[in-house]
Amino acid sequence: LQKHWPPGTQCVTKHDHTKPKPRELAFRKGDMVTIIEAVEGKGWYRARHNETGQEGLLAASALRERGAIRVDPKLSLMPWFHGKISGTEAVQELQPPEDGLFLVRESVRHPGDYVLCVSFGKEVIHYRVVHEENTLSIDSQQYFSNLIDMIEHYMNEQGAICTKLVKPKPKSGMKSAEEELAKAGWLLNLKHLTLGDRIGQGEFGDVLQGEYMGQRVAVKNIKCDVTAQAFLAETAAMTKVRHKNLVCLLGVILHNGFYIVMEFMSKGNLVNFLRTRGRALVPTQQLLLFALDVAQGMDYLESKKLVHRDLAARNILISEENVAKVSDFGLARVNPKGADATLLPVKWTAPEALKHNKFSSKSDVWSYGILLWETFSFGRAPYPKLALKEVTELLEQGYRMDAPEGCPPTIYALMKSCWELEPGKRPSFKKLTEKLQKELK
Repeated sequence: LQKHWPPGTQCVTKHDHTKPKPRELAFRKGDMVTIIEAVEGKGWYRARHNETGQEGLLAASALRERGAIRVDPKLSLMPWFHGKISGTEAVQELQPPEDGLFLVRESVRHPGDYVLCVSFGKEVIHYRVVHEENTLSIDSQQYFSNLIDMIEHYMNEQGAICTKLVKPKPKSGMKSAEEELAKAGWLLNLKHLTLGDRIGQGEFGDVLQGEYMGQRVAVKNIKCDVTAQAFLAETAAMTKVRHKNLVCLLGVILHNGFYIVMEFMSKGNLVNFLRTRGRALVPTQQLLLFALDVAQGMDYLESKKLVHRDLAARNILISEENVAKVSDFGLARVNPKGADATLLPVKWTAPEALKHNKFSSKSDVWSYGILLWETFSFGRAPYPKLALKEVTELLEQGYRMDAPEGCPPTIYALMKSCWELEPGKRPSFKKLTEKLQKELK
């Protein structure tokens, strides 16, 4: 039985098909295609070839879905970065000589700076990369915001160095993320991406609206290479999941740092959706449907043993068809300033997670209770009038928020069950899903 792939699914071809019949698509093994639609009753699809842009028919049996990327500490966006090694060690690493073979190391003489070491004409040439005011430069003419950008530039242009960079020398034991992403089919082609307006800004970088191969997309741009490396593990987690109530990852592009390309959700986040429409425009039935969507997405994450850690109405996005989807589920563990508890969203975080850093599906359930409260109060901030430090103390004394105005008693009972102090007493997302389905009947 062939799998049914919805439009927009990225698939990989399993073999060569270089002599197509009329209306068929030509492809080679390992090419990426985007599904446009299933062809009724035929086991065929109409698809677009990601590289050539051509459209045509191909058999479902010629396709496989992209594999998940294993979360692996050896996976690096910068396999050519060797850290603290001396110039002599760098020369040894770049043997035998080969024009354009290169690595980057930390400067021993100038802490904070880097050195680009390039093999050329049987010698190794060392270029100091000066790091000042958040920029990097070799020649004080061309400035870069990070090492990934700098290497990309000198692989395309010789500029101020002896030769174009040709071949990275990976640090022993490191794997190139670029190669792994490409092999599994998650590396997208920059030339097919058009970037538009900024639609959001997070602490890691901007979110832009754009288009990829004719499809509207949202693009997260992470410029800092250390943060990009942290995001890589989270993106790998996103390649494992696919559900109608999770925002879909289309792929990544390694350029200008790191682009994460996701499906575009035209109606924005749930908080703004509710605040700008209010009671007059959003009936209780719709609130229940949003709550059910989120519970189903979270039930799926729970079944995959993935913990969200930052479930809140601001991280729920609404599609054109009013479907609510959980976003940022892979990214919640990236903490740019180290594991600093002061950065936790206190009003959404379960007491055991705040106090003992114990995150689990049950701490996600606590946050879901807060999300329900936000939903039925049409986007109000939780614990109105309470300061952060008061919240933690009051919760331990048994304080819980009152029901939002007009909230059905059964839903308020559901919220309170999510706010049991003992994690084991809280319902699972499966149970929450069942209760909401009953409520909607």
